[in-house]
Parts: sequence; structure tokens; C-alpha cells
Amino acid sequence: MDGFDPRTSFGYEESRRYDATDTRGDEPETVAFLARLAAGRDALEFAVGTGRIALPLIRAGVRVDGIEQSQDMVDRLREKPGGQDLQVTLGDMSSAGTGRTYGLVYLVYNTIGNVITQDGQVRCFANAARHLAEDGVFVLECRMPTSPARPGRQFVEAQHIAVGQVVLEAGRYDPVTQVLDQTHIHISADGIDLRPLSLRLAFPPEFDLMARLAGLRLRDRWGGWTGEPYTSTSWRHVSVYEHS
Repeated sequence: MDGFDPRTSFGYEESRRYDATDTRGDEPETVAFLARLAAGRDALEFAVGTGRIALPLIRAGVRVDGIEQSQDMVDRLREKPGGQDLQVTLGDMSSAGTGRTYGLVYLVYNTIGNVITQDGQVRCFANAARHLAEDGVFVLECRMPTSPARPGRQFVEAQHIAVGQVVLEAGRYDPVTQVLDQTHIHISADGIDLRPLSLRLAFPPEFDLMARLAGLRLRDRWGGWTGEPYTSTSWRHVSVYEHS
């Protein structure tokens, strides 16, 4: 996307509205799943953001550290109860290190797509492997890509229509780079607000190959956080990797 910089896409304005727009309602199931895998060991969240998962996971009894690129997102995290106690390393999750290893490293909510090159995503898997204890696991949650199947690999959709406001989503997918450029367009009496985002999309077999390059292998794959079977109709996958 012309002019898009993934390093600044989660700045001050986005950090202020993030929790209102991106809380999905599956947080309890996510936390329960991760807490079982942690099994009393420490955890590390890549792209910890405002603590949507990390803070309730801490309340569930798991010690959690985080890596986060956006200072603004960390500032929102610090405003929340318990947010001051969470150890956060500022930096790119594909390269930043905490100097520790963990029983659980996790990356949820399609966030690996924010790394918009294949090389970057490969480095992300390698960084997860570096932070894993010998018996640790890396958990990746991601939606199944639908944009490649769109007519012309582009779309405009009405996401919300109300008196005084319309929210549209416009997207265009490039099959060469596997990058989806999309913009949420908020139209109201106050004006037009554009919220752009670029994501690199990948299917599970490509992630599995990235894992192999990092010395990891697939242990389990589910269709959701409550252990739903992963099938050809699953809209997302929760993949668990371990050292080869």
C-alpha cells in the first residue's frame, strides 16, 4: 500500500480505540487454552499490544512477558490494572529478545500478518524458537485467508450501516507478495476517517514450513480455542509447534 508503514500502523489514535474495536469475545477461551499449555511455566506474548490476552492470563496464574513494537500500545497497557507489572520489551517481534526462555510463546489474532514479508515471518518463527525452553511450545492463531478467492482479488463491503454513519471495508490482494491492502472507511457527519492496514496472508502449510526452517514441528492444530477439529471448513486455525 502506497505510504503505509507497518511500524507506525498502531500509533496513538489506533491504540486509543483498539480495545473498543478489537475485543472479540473469545478471550476467556483463549486464556484457558494458553494457561493449560503453560502448565505453570512462564509465557511470552509476541505483539502483546494493550494486554487483551496477557493481563487475564496473568490473572489466571501465568507469569507473562511481552514484546511490542508500538510504544502507544504499551502506554494503553500500562493504564490498565496490573499493566505496570508486565515486563515488556520494545521492538520487532521477529528479532527482539528478552534474554529468557519460556514454556509458552504465543502470537494470536492474525498478528503474524502484520509482518508483511515472507522473510520477516520466517524470522518471527525463528525468534519464537529461540525463546522456547526445550519442552516449550509456540502457539499461532490465524484466520484462513479468503481474499485470494475474491473476484478480481478485490472487494468493497459494508461492515456497518446506521443513521449518521457508514463503515466500509475496501481491500485488494496481491497474489505475488500475498499482501492484502485494506482500508476501513468511516463516513459520518464528522467527516471521513481512513484506517489503512496491510497484512501478509499465508495458509497453514506455509507456516508449517516456516516452523521447520526454525527447527520446530507441528504438534497439534485446532479450529478454535475450545479444541474444535480443524477441517476444510474451519475459518481459523490454532497451531501448536514444538522443537523438532
